[in-house]
Amino acid sequence: MAHHPHESHGDQPSPGPGRTPGPADGHGQDHGHRHGHGHDTDIDWAEMAPHLEAQAELFTPLYERALSWLGKEVTEPGLIVDVGSGPGVVACLFAEIFSGARVTAVDGSAPLLERARQRADRLGHGDRFDTLAGELPHVLAELDYPADLLWAGRSLHHLGDQRAALAAFAERLAPGGTLAIMEGGLPPRFLPRDLGFGRPGLEARLDVLQEEWFARMRADLPGSVGETEDWAGLLGAAGLRHVRTRSFLLDLPAPASDRARAYIAASLSRLRDVFGDTLGDDDRAVLDRLLDPGDAAGVHRRADVFVLAAHTVHTAVKPVR
Repeated sequence: MAHHPHESHGDQPSPGPGRTPGPADGHGQDHGHRHGHGHDTDIDWAEMAPHLEAQAELFTPLYERALSWLGKEVTEPGLIVDVGSGPGVVACLFAEIFSGARVTAVDGSAPLLERARQRADRLGHGDRFDTLAGELPHVLAELDYPADLLWAGRSLHHLGDQRAALAAFAERLAPGGTLAIMEGGLPPRFLPRDLGFGRPGLEARLDVLQEEWFARMRADLPGSVGETEDWAGLLGAAGLRHVRTRSFLLDLPAPASDRARAYIAASLSRLRDVFGDTLGDDDRAVLDRLLDPGDAAGVHRRADVFVLAAHTVHTAVKPVR
């Protein structure tokens, strides 16, 4: 599945992350795009910075499990590069978990990288934390030395030629280094199938609209190339070996915390903004009611909202010649 309007830039053009009409993980690049209504596929990642940070912070348990798994795959990396780092939530988790490594956050948005730098300083990682601004994947040529671990969290699908981007990522790996990409998984769920009003299955219908949006977004990217999303095959074509795949779950059950409710409301509000003209009258009315803070059946007050999501990580290793 894709990264959608209620997901993240975490992990986002040149592009940056997320399969979204305006993200949801915490990464990204900014070509000065602004996301709007209807069929607009431009995204202003810097404008989305507060949401990107809030989402990545909410998804921290998922990222911690993914990074812990990577820690078993990668032994004492010297340099970790986060490609499409956005405001740096995940990059700072790398700095925390891999306490002996230097971390470089790479993104196309200078404002997002400034937030990443401030976060690293605030958390005490500033002496091991660097930033690099520029268009992906070409800016990676400016790295001082090859990476032992290169992470692309839901950012690859914002690059027009994903196969060429993976080859460029592999080129910047040290021999024996690991490339890890977070792509795919399942769309998040917030709501019971039957809300008690409106037609059941609202989120499934929104999934269809988001998949169509994602296809348009991909087609609109500079140099867009259609590609079968066989990530293991694409990693192999980039000259990498020992491909592994694992999915990680975020399960925040009902009743949702205030922070989770705020994320749910922001996500549904963005979906309402992007797809409001496309939705049927009934579904639009349901979203309006869900977003009304004064409605007992809305997400701000109902007891049965939750956050359930799954993200998939694919890893491969550069051969030692």
